[in-house]
Amino acid sequence: MAAVTTSSSHADGDDATRTDLLDSTMAALGQRAKAASRVLAGASSDAKDHALRTAADALVARTEEILAANAEDVATAERDGVSPTVIDRLRLTSARVESMAAGLRQVAGLADPVGEVLDGWVRPNGLRISRVRVPLGVVAIIYENRPNVTSDAAGLCLKSGNAAFLRGSSGAIRSNTVIAAVLRDAIASTGLPADSVILVEDTSREAAVAFMRQRATVDCLIPRGGPSLIRSILENATVPYVIDGDGNCHVYVDVEADLDMARRIIVNAKMQRPSVCNAAETLLVHRDIAAEFLPGAAAALDGVELIADPRAAAHLPGATAADEAAWSTEFLDLRLAVKVVDGLDDAIDHIATYGSGHSEAIITGSVHTADRFTAEVDAAAVLVNASTRFVDGEEFGFGAEIGISTQKLHARGPMGLRELTCVKFIVRGDGQTRG
Repeated sequence: MAAVTTSSSHADGDDATRTDLLDSTMAALGQRAKAASRVLAGASSDAKDHALRTAADALVARTEEILAANAEDVATAERDGVSPTVIDRLRLTSARVESMAAGLRQVAGLADPVGEVLDGWVRPNGLRISRVRVPLGVVAIIYENRPNVTSDAAGLCLKSGNAAFLRGSSGAIRSNTVIAAVLRDAIASTGLPADSVILVEDTSREAAVAFMRQRATVDCLIPRGGPSLIRSILENATVPYVIDGDGNCHVYVDVEADLDMARRIIVNAKMQRPSVCNAAETLLVHRDIAAEFLPGAAAALDGVELIADPRAAAHLPGATAADEAAWSTEFLDLRLAVKVVDGLDDAIDHIATYGSGHSEAIITGSVHTADRFTAEVDAAAVLVNASTRFVDGEEFGFGAEIGISTQKLHARGPMGLRELTCVKFIVRGDGQTRG
């Protein structure tokens, strides 16, 4: 079985019947994922690593099949007038499939967090207490137009002993279905459950809502998508969730910055891949260096639309005038808001007002200024003299990430293997009773 389908062919029935059918079907899928999770929780590291490497080899071996399905998704998106940014996220190439496979191999090479003893102590009554990492169980991921997430999420979940319960978007359904089929076949061939990966093929909104409400089986829900998906999670989910939030990321160029370094970093942060959440969206520049820095930065940012406040616009002929909305917009495109600030305090205040808590960077030669920035800026990741594009699970050494959390509970920042575990207390005694 390649993937798991919930049929959407019951339009003739009434809404209540449709909802009941979706709920019962989704519950059955969740129970299958739960059963697989119990097997995975006890699987050895060697068994999980073998499954991951087998799945990686299978992705490469079946590249043509994957790319053929993806080409259909891309063609549909182009006919529908989908933006180039979304198509870039959707499109797979041989190199991107190889990267997906490399991600699985990298995860296989990482230390297994399951069973790690975090600490332990002995109570005066002789009880020996320890805290041990254990899998979450069933991790549900709902995501938009990123077929690589199917592989990334499945790999991280499997290595951390969790079943991956996946629901992708209609725009990537052909790609996701084939990738899930490859993964399921490969995992099953190694003796682990095929249901370690379950893909819901019903991409209707009703199915998504039912997916978000499987309290009996889903232990954690992780959304990967834009504001509309996040709103739907906040309005409809009844399972625990970790928000993979917007990336309204800033780069602040301080008065003591190396301007050549700053230019290279802002070009990389904005242009290396503008459609992703860790790309820079706003450039803040100290007023004392604006005249020197901005013209050269604009030349280096060739092809980027600059949206500037009046002080920045004075050094950027042809820039678009910024309105209030520009400062809070995640463009995910070759557009960059630019503002001249009076200094560090002004930059920190701007980030506090408009930032999304994702990734914020400062370019400065002052250790004192850098220390203040890292201490006072509230974000999942704060960078000094480095591009925001480094805020990524693979770049952090986690292997393929399952998301970047902008929350402060359970997980924050790139979520790798450890973030897909929780702790269990193990208490050992020799007959103690409580008085």
